[in-house]
Amino acid sequence: MARKTRIAVIGGGIGGCTAAHALLQKGFDVHVYEAQPELKEIGAGVALGPNAMKAMRALGLEQAVRDVAYQGDYQYLLSWKSGRVISKNARADAERRYGAAGCSVHRADLLDVLSSGLPKEILSLGARGAEVDTHGNVAWAKFKDGTEIEADAVIGADGIHSAVRASLFGADAPKFTGKICYRSVIPVDAVPGGPPAHNGTWLGPHGAIVIYLVRRGELINVVAHHDDDTYKHESWITECDRQEPIERYGQWHESLKRLFSASQIWYKWALYDRDPIPQWTKGRVTVLGDAAHPMLPYLGQGACQAMEDGCVLAMALEAMPDDVPGALQLYERSRRPRASQVVLEARARGVDNHLVSPLAALKRDATIWLRQRISPDRGGRGLTWIPSYDPGSRSVLVI
Repeated sequence: MARKTRIAVIGGGIGGCTAAHALLQKGFDVHVYEAQPELKEIGAGVALGPNAMKAMRALGLEQAVRDVAYQGDYQYLLSWKSGRVISKNARADAERRYGAAGCSVHRADLLDVLSSGLPKEILSLGARGAEVDTHGNVAWAKFKDGTEIEADAVIGADGIHSAVRASLFGADAPKFTGKICYRSVIPVDAVPGGPPAHNGTWLGPHGAIVIYLVRRGELINVVAHHDDDTYKHESWITECDRQEPIERYGQWHESLKRLFSASQIWYKWALYDRDPIPQWTKGRVTVLGDAAHPMLPYLGQGACQAMEDGCVLAMALEAMPDDVPGALQLYERSRRPRASQVVLEARARGVDNHLVSPLAALKRDATIWLRQRISPDRGGRGLTWIPSYDPGSRSVLVI
């Protein structure tokens, strides 16, 4: 009996756990190495588009995710001060157009679904990756504590500050965007007068606010973007004074002011942009998720693209079981052009969301409204090629 191909996944976040599920499903010998002492995520929400839910469907996890998520009937685009509805998209339309509807989920709940389905014996915690390489017919990885391992392939799923990516290609050169984010998670019952009537994105001068429900509708996830070139700290876990976002968005819609007043803890981080890297793979080592294509959050595609990566990686290895380096090249060939384009589109959307000129914003809003009515299947803001993608279909492999 032939030995199973051994795959070491460095990083036990959303991308790493998705890849582990996909690889186990295809019969590979998988081991996941996570830097933290436990598998856990920060207290924030994540929007999963139709493409991500098709990935979960391919892994048999779609219903488990939906059971802990929230699914609204509509997704709204709104004007910052008046609350005017610029556009709305129906969940039923997404089912028809893309084959699945999206949902919103707490990151911790999503990781619980992903990690609870993995055999405990394939997980090593407190293992922070440091170096990787290919030695002949094996991939090699070294961890911060000096431990070394060998496998047939090493997959770097170790996030935006990836040690695997740095080991392969050198340190990246992120550029500060002049934009920052605030985030908070607020219990629905804590909002005086009740939460805003609509979930979605509010577009205003110098910024945008994204709100959606998570944890079956019990919590409201808030991500507020703003132009600010004075704060340059890139960390999701740095708290700020709760009055700062309240004052910064003090002129926005009344329902948003009520929502912000109910938050007890706000986090603040600076947004850095990175150009798509020209190569993901060397020998028997490759990267996925934020390690491969860190992107700005304006399309809500960071986690979605990582899930796509995991599914396609497993299909590529299954398609070329006797040629692991060739399979990793197939994976990169199939994924890098799409993910790189999403990176660039997210960058462009950030500019479009923050328009300062009232005339430019009115033109943008009118164009979205018109597109949605003339050609609803193309979407008011286009980019329907993103949710249309099915990462569980072998047709996405670029043979």
